[in-house]
Amino acid sequence: MLPRRPVLAGTAAMKGGLQLRLSQHLTLTPQLQQSIRLLQLSTLELNQELEQFLQDNPLLEREDESDDPVAAAVPLADAALPGDGASTSSATGLEEAPEERPVDTDPDLAEPAWDLDTTWDGDDGAGGGEAPDEEDGRERQQSGEASLREHLLAQAGLLALSPRDRALVEILIDALDDDGLLAQPLEEILELLPPEAGIEPEELGIALRHLQNLDPVGIGARSLGECLALQLRALPEDTPGRADAITVVSDHLETLAARDFTRLRRLLRCDEDHLREVQSLVSRLNPRPGAQHSGAAARFVIPDVLVRRARGVWTASLNPDAMPRLRVNRMYADILRRHRDASHAQLAGQLQEARWLIKNVQQRFDTILRVSQAIVHRQRRFFDHGEVAMRPLVLREIADELGLHESTVSRVTTQKFMLTPRGILELKYFFGSHVATEAGGECSATAIRALIRQLVGAEDRRQPLSDSRLAEILGEQGIVVARRTVAKYRESLQILPVNLRKSL
Repeated sequence: MLPRRPVLAGTAAMKGGLQLRLSQHLTLTPQLQQSIRLLQLSTLELNQELEQFLQDNPLLEREDESDDPVAAAVPLADAALPGDGASTSSATGLEEAPEERPVDTDPDLAEPAWDLDTTWDGDDGAGGGEAPDEEDGRERQQSGEASLREHLLAQAGLLALSPRDRALVEILIDALDDDGLLAQPLEEILELLPPEAGIEPEELGIALRHLQNLDPVGIGARSLGECLALQLRALPEDTPGRADAITVVSDHLETLAARDFTRLRRLLRCDEDHLREVQSLVSRLNPRPGAQHSGAAARFVIPDVLVRRARGVWTASLNPDAMPRLRVNRMYADILRRHRDASHAQLAGQLQEARWLIKNVQQRFDTILRVSQAIVHRQRRFFDHGEVAMRPLVLREIADELGLHESTVSRVTTQKFMLTPRGILELKYFFGSHVATEAGGECSATAIRALIRQLVGAEDRRQPLSDSRLAEILGEQGIVVARRTVAKYRESLQILPVNLRKSL
């Protein structure tokens, strides 16, 4: 008999066992998630987000909203809060308050050192003395601008019309688009009216003529040619070129748009000087007479960063008007300091959330400033000489210099604005692709577009520069660029092709 051998539990295909494996993975804590979210928000979105936090968390408040003079005079760093010192209660689990430090330490700048845990002067913050007055002034200015419909209805009310005719004029006013043109045919408008009203097409046509006599001139036109013709007919009859201009916009507008001046001279049977007179008259007309009353809301941009020259060096500093002034409510903090039991665990958690938010907001502006300073340092020639001196720059260069991730730099430069002597610019504006030069260097796409704009602005209108000629001129300056690339940059600048730029 063969000796028995021990039988192992399971088969080779169903072995069981424990294995110890080490791996790394990224875990986004709630604090880190909040930091990333705040970083990608614009200034307007950040203020909206903070308003929600202020409503939900009673321990968080703005420094200019406190009614307690003692609390307003004591900064958070000096308040005795749970978590300060060595006698921190383990039940609350509070962290140490962030250490005070100024973000902008350049001694040449006159900007005050800022800290979200300290009190600023009333004139610097978003809740300063002049901000409400400026906002009220903008509201009054916007409310004083009448819409196109209101402007036309006010004029129609002054016409000596019957109630029936005035109602038809108001119907046509409601059918106008934002440019003041009547895009819908009268036949379609007539079909929308109730049959029992008994409206005749002639009545609607009369109402249209009443509408076209209102201000601004050209309102109620059914086409671009009719709009321009209405404006020309409103001119004095002795205006030079008026009759031929009416003929051109009514019958030959496509020929004028194509710059076919040879055919226009043949159709009008005129010389070049008279045709130039006609073209100049037409070019002064307004193809969108109702646009000035469109009521488009004005967009206001609050820059996050201020750029100025100090002692011959371009420097960047944070805009205090764009930075919220937040702090922990002193009254609730004192309650937590005196009562460190489990019944106040919710307040302790809200205190921790308030501290996290203040720290993340401070870190947001700190990162914006660091990125802005790096951009200004690399693009200092742009601030001296303009777009033609813009150097090629990509996000990775700034990320490597500051030790940040490329996605972080992308979030920082999106919807963040910089006030410079050359205007308010988005941080994304300073980044762009590059084109090689004959000398082995690189030229940014922004600089090439600026050169193309200069060349087109100085060209002879009778013989405008083609895309091929522009590429040759750039090549003579050492910038190697193809014709199709020039065409792409020209289109991005909204510059017309060579045949449409030709003039008499």
